[in-house]
Amino acid sequence: SLTNCITVILLTFQTNILTELRNWKLSLVQHHKLQMKQEKEKHAAHVKQLCNEMENLKELLHTYEISIARKDEVITNLTQEIEKEKERVELMRKFTLWRIQHVKASQEEYANRIADKQFQTTLMKKVWAAWRSLSEEKWKDKVARACQLRAEDVCVQLTNDYEAKIAELTANLERTKAEILRLHSERDQYEDTMKKAFMRGVCALNLEAMTMFQGK
Repeated sequence: SLTNCITVILLTFQTNILTELRNWKLSLVQHHKLQMKQEKEKHAAHVKQLCNEMENLKELLHTYEISIARKDEVITNLTQEIEKEKERVELMRKFTLWRIQHVKASQEEYANRIADKQFQTTLMKKVWAAWRSLSEEKWKDKVARACQLRAEDVCVQLTNDYEAKIAELTANLERTKAEILRLHSERDQYEDTMKKAFMRGVCALNLEAMTMFQGK
């Protein structure tokens, strides 16, 4: 009968449609699973890459910390050396000033002694002149000549001695000034050497850090 045939055809068509839908659903599920698997693999690879980069960054950070610690140690050592040198230069400066003051004090003391002796000599001459004016004329002249000769000899001897002492003190003063100039020159040379050493140390540390960075 025609109705039965139509019914069979509809049932067959329905069955085919359902089968096609199931196949399509299975295909979608498999495709989705494949995409999920690929995405998981990509995610795992990305996570692994990030972990590797993190480890590399940790290692680089450790290297930076070591380099900074070395720089700080070098800077600390250089700072300590510079402070020690400053203290040494300051002590030398104070000692030099003390020597200059000591020489000046010696010169002043010597000049005062010369002035005192000169004053005493002048006073003795005045006393002698007063005493001589009270003596008899003949004896006075004889003694006056003798005393004058003696006084002249003493004055000449004192003058020679004082001039020799002044020359010696002047030479000592010149030597002291030369020593001060030499100490200043040594200090300037040492400061220049310390600056160059410091710059070489800083350049060496920078080159070492740059080498490590390029190596990484």
